[in-house]
Amino acid sequence: MFDHEKSTCAQLPRAEAIARLNDKLRVHGMCGQILVTRSVMDLPAFNPVELTHVLARYEGFDAVNDPHGERDFGDLQLFGADLLWKIDYYDIDLVYGSPDPADAMVTTRVLTVMLAGDW
Repeated sequence: MFDHEKSTCAQLPRAEAIARLNDKLRVHGMCGQILVTRSVMDLPAFNPVELTHVLARYEGFDAVNDPHGERDFGDLQLFGADLLWKIDYYDIDLVYGSPDPADAMVTTRVLTVMLAGDW
């Protein structure tokens, strides 16, 4: 993360700082990892490029799937299936949970795409 981005995030309300970091991963594939479960990859119509574009354009956030305003969860229909995606926050070594999801310096984000039935 660039210094000016860190200072900007530090001035935002916590949920919005987390949401902006989550958007960097979901929209741009930056600041974390994106995982797709085997069950999704095995769908006959699976297309990773299309999935990337759909995730980047996702705007289905509401009070039910985003009650904290962090933009860390979504549901969509794609490849003939109901899919869910979720962002989890880990420490830099991916061993424990992040001590502070609003701080990109101590957090590794992992966005996982799965079949709704796998939840």
